[in-house]
Amino acid sequence: MLALQLLVNGLVTGCALGVVAISFGLIYATTKLFHVAHAGVYTLSGYLAWSLVGHGVPAIGAMLIAMAAAALLGGLIQGVLYAELERRRATHLVVLIASLGTLAVMQNVIAAVYTPNILQFPLPWSARMVTLGAVRLTWTQILTVVLCLGAFAGIMWFSHRTILGKQIRAVASNPFLAEITRLRPQRVYVTVVAIGSAVVALPGILAGLPAPLRTQSGLMVMAGAITLAVIVAIYLVFSARV
Repeated sequence: MLALQLLVNGLVTGCALGVVAISFGLIYATTKLFHVAHAGVYTLSGYLAWSLVGHGVPAIGAMLIAMAAAALLGGLIQGVLYAELERRRATHLVVLIASLGTLAVMQNVIAAVYTPNILQFPLPWSARMVTLGAVRLTWTQILTVVLCLGAFAGIMWFSHRTILGKQIRAVASNPFLAEITRLRPQRVYVTVVAIGSAVVALPGILAGLPAPLRTQSGLMVMAGAITLAVIVAIYLVFSARV
């Protein structure tokens, strides 16, 4: 029974980590930029939701507002920072350094505003247990699986069934041709980073419900997500060759 419980817990964690990896991969596949500051957006989303809940906003409302704020922040990072660096023809290494600097600034701002102390969501229901046969899960774990799988399905549907999703895929495939056909790649880049930031805010908030919020949590999660994305990419390359 212990092995089954551990397996289920691992699947729950994998769902959240998978959404982080998908959002990062969506940004990288389109912009070709290593958006390390994505970890800061992940962390900040949890703290924003915590603040809203502390001021009496319902949990669902706090989550939606935090996701909207994350989308705005991601769009600003792309439109103000990355776009300016591209206009100056900065190398990918320079952009990576700028992204690391942005992450450091965000972490320090979070620590200055909220203090480096561990914070906990005041939501007693999040830790309540539900027994499903031989497995016990918290409401937060169940919510994580449902919302993360829903986010994955939503991204797949958006990418393949909407006009904007097809434009994003076209820009990711050939930015030069997209520029010629007036798809405006820079505007698409802003949209993609905003969408990816909103998506990564979801596991960023859910991770803070059962566990305390930490200023360094996003960096640790991002390291695992990048590793997962690389493994999946390698697998797809080798499977395509076979």
